[in-house]
Amino acid sequence: MTKLKIHVKKGDMVQVITGKDVGKKGKVLNVDPQKGRVIVEGINIVKRHMRPTQANPQGGITDKEAALASSNVMIYCEKCKEPVRINKNILADGKKVRICNQCGEQFDK
Repeated sequence: MTKLKIHVKKGDMVQVITGKDVGKKGKVLNVDPQKGRVIVEGINIVKRHMRPTQANPQGGITDKEAALASSNVMIYCEKCKEPVRINKNILADGKKVRICNQCGEQFDK
């Protein structure tokens, strides 16, 4: 299976642009480049039936974040206060950074 190019990284603030959670914002917890999916904090909550274990002797039904397609989220710019497209730029020291297309804010500090 080939790796897909994903525009978000772990720790990025993103906003959902399609689906049942459209408009919600959250932090990226995990990125799966093999499948092109991301897990976002507080988004796409599903119920999981847990069997009793030593760590969780009660068992029961728990809420958990499920993965969603990376194409369904856009990076949220704090300066613009909206989801934006990004560009890549090379700094004087040769480091590559992602910048906001609209205001030029850097996402990689």
